[in-house]
Amino acid sequence: MTDAPDTKTSTPASPAGTAGTAPHSASPLDLDAYLARTGWSGERRATVETLRSLHRAHLEAIPFENLQPLLDTAPSLALPDLQDKLVRSRRGGYCFEQNTLFTAVLEAFGFRVTRFAARVVLGAGPGDVRPRTHMTLAVQVPAAAPGDPVRTYLADVGYGSVGGLYEAIPLVADVEVADGVRSHRLIRRPHHGPSDLWTLQARQGGVWTDQYTFTEEPFEHPDFEVFNWHVGTNPRSPFRYSLIAQRTFPTRHLALHNRTVVETREDGSAEERRLGDDEDLVAVLARDFGIELPPGTRFPTDLTGA
Repeated sequence: MTDAPDTKTSTPASPAGTAGTAPHSASPLDLDAYLARTGWSGERRATVETLRSLHRAHLEAIPFENLQPLLDTAPSLALPDLQDKLVRSRRGGYCFEQNTLFTAVLEAFGFRVTRFAARVVLGAGPGDVRPRTHMTLAVQVPAAAPGDPVRTYLADVGYGSVGGLYEAIPLVADVEVADGVRSHRLIRRPHHGPSDLWTLQARQGGVWTDQYTFTEEPFEHPDFEVFNWHVGTNPRSPFRYSLIAQRTFPTRHLALHNRTVVETREDGSAEERRLGDDEDLVAVLARDFGIELPPGTRFPTDLTGA
């Protein structure tokens, strides 16, 4: 989840990777390495069950984290760099990294993928308009037989929240879908633009909670290069001053915000614990989140918020 920074803050000119950048698919995907990383096995066919199982496997294997912007700068969205970080290393990433990699995987399986730019509205106040700083995916599943319809699903392995999708769900309005132990639905609302606004909602504590909104306008890889530079370098972006990590398991969810870990179980109960010094934080990231950092890593001294 990419929570929205203030778009009025200036950003550096000519961000790396925007001008003259080759599409993310210009370099080959090491699909075997990706499947080994996620533990997925099965027939490599573009079916609904393949999409759902790939989604689950990715979410459980590759953690959400924003450590690179916090400690350095915006991560690269070039496919070789994403594979080095998310596939070959015990690291994770946020929405632009995760869903860019997942797009390449889905396309290798024969799915057609359209990228949408979404606004995270979780926790937003009335009248609070955030920029589009989240990537989500519309995935077309080929017809199973001649004459069958092509079905479209919403997929998103990069939303860092317990309210995120566990499996891809049909891009259909007003239908509650159980995805793993989670429940979601999509609703359509009138919008001042030319098309309706889709809202992803999660049922949490018996209440439907808005997660993010989007319209069906395709965005391309260079668009997300610009978004990524803004989110990863703008000093007013939350990713520049807050540590965020998430790990999804079949029956529980771990969330780290600065030095506080919250474990949410499938029955909705939650347990919170505070971490100590930087060594404790590095150890917990490795042991509980599957994120390995070099020994001696030091974090900003003001990581004191909950």
